[in-house]
Amino acid sequence: MFDGLLLIVASLFSVLGMAWLALSMEVHWAQARRLPLVDSKPPRVALRLAAALALALCFGVCLWVDRPSIAALVWVMLLIGSAWMVAFILAKRPALAMRAWPFV
Repeated sequence: MFDGLLLIVASLFSVLGMAWLALSMEVHWAQARRLPLVDSKPPRVALRLAAALALALCFGVCLWVDRPSIAALVWVMLLIGSAWMVAFILAKRPALAMRAWPFV
């Protein structure tokens, strides 16, 4: 039971990390904020550092739940699933991605 909750937490870290990584790009930042591309100035360093921290925490939680060989596999699968989820969110409802970055 507790392992399942930890994997849900790892999934949330993975989705947040991928969303922050996508928002660090000018195109996605402009798309999510509904700005012209020329006016797009994302806080790149902060978003990339937050994304790296979230993805590292995701890996750490995966390591806590399983042994390293399985944890690496679960982490990669979470990264793939999160990338797909963020891609679909940016395609259908880009403004929803901005909820991941509360500092705007």
